[in-house]
This record gives sequence, C-alpha cells and structure tokens, in this order.
Amino acid sequence: MKTGEKLKRIRKFRGYNQPDFAVMIGLGENAAPRVAQYESGYRVPSPKLLNTMAEVLDCNPLALMDVTGQSVEELMMLLFWLEEEHPGMFHAFEMHRLKQKARHGLSQEAHHSDDTESQTDSNVYYRDGDNWPAHAPCGLWIDNPLLNGFMREWLYHQQELKENVITREKYFEWKIGWPYTCDECGKRKPAKQWRRSEV
Repeated sequence: MKTGEKLKRIRKFRGYNQPDFAVMIGLGENAAPRVAQYESGYRVPSPKLLNTMAEVLDCNPLALMDVTGQSVEELMMLLFWLEEEHPGMFHAFEMHRLKQKARHGLSQEAHHSDDTESQTDSNVYYRDGDNWPAHAPCGLWIDNPLLNGFMREWLYHQQELKENVITREKYFEWKIGWPYTCDECGKRKPAKQWRRSEV
C-alpha cells in the first residue's frame, strides 16, 4: 500500500474530509485538490509535510511512509499494512517450552504425547535448549498457501546453511535471485541449479 492510499485510509478513519484536512495541515482553504493529489499518488508530500500530516492524524509517520522493512519498526509497519489489505492472513501465537531432561531424554510431557489429553492440546511447543531464547518466542503462521510454500523453502535453505550443506555465499545467491531460484516458481531457468526442497 502506497503513501497516498495510507493517507486516505487514515484520514477517513479520523473522520476528516479533504478541505478540512488541507487547512489542518497548513495548506490553506481551497487546497482540497492538493490533498487529493497526495492521496492519488500524483504528488508526494515532503518529509516535513508528511510529519505534519502524521501529527494531525495522530499516527506514527512510519504509518504513512512507503516502508521497505529495512528496520524492525519498518518491518512491523509493513506487516500491519499487509494485514489491513488481507484481513485474517496473519496469525500470531506464543510458543510454550517443552522441557528436556539432560540424562533421561524427554520430559514426562513429551513421553505422554500420544495420550488423549495431549492430542487435544493446541499449543505449539519448542524444545528447551541453547538455540532458543530465554523467553517464550512468538510464532506467526500465514494463511496463504503460496506464501507458506515460499516460507517452507526459505526454512529449508536456512536449515541447509545451519548444517553447513551450503555456504553463506550460496545462501545469499539464493536470496538475491529469488523468486527465480525457488522451486518451480521461477519464470526462467536459473543460471545456478538448486536442489529441490523436500518440505
């Protein structure tokens, strides 16, 4: 979603019409056409005007920008706007720790994974170990088969990198060539052949 579309969405959400909003951001009376140009993408507001718009609309300036996800804040804003465009697509959840005993293998929880109570448990567990943070991590599943396929392939190559099956250079090569390097989704044959993922 571009800046103009975001501006229009938030302006309407706040209940302002274009003429009133033009006055509120200091463009003066009879400047509604200029607001319309910003919202259509015909004109791009200066950084100073964008900050003024955000202040009037009582929102984070990032909420109006064309973010690329190059910082954590931009990535979150990108996900927020994707959720606005595709309601119900993203599902966040907290994972639960599954303790593991050092000498006796899995904990009692894990040994009874086949009983009726465990089968009705809808929690997602992670193993207690050095590769996980001290706090419970958050997970995210995406209700989109195509994107899930891309994510599964990404996971596959991340695992290859972790297990030293591929080098960091090959991993980077896969990323910069994506989607042409992905399994069965490229529109041309990649110059470098990648083995097909099994996930």
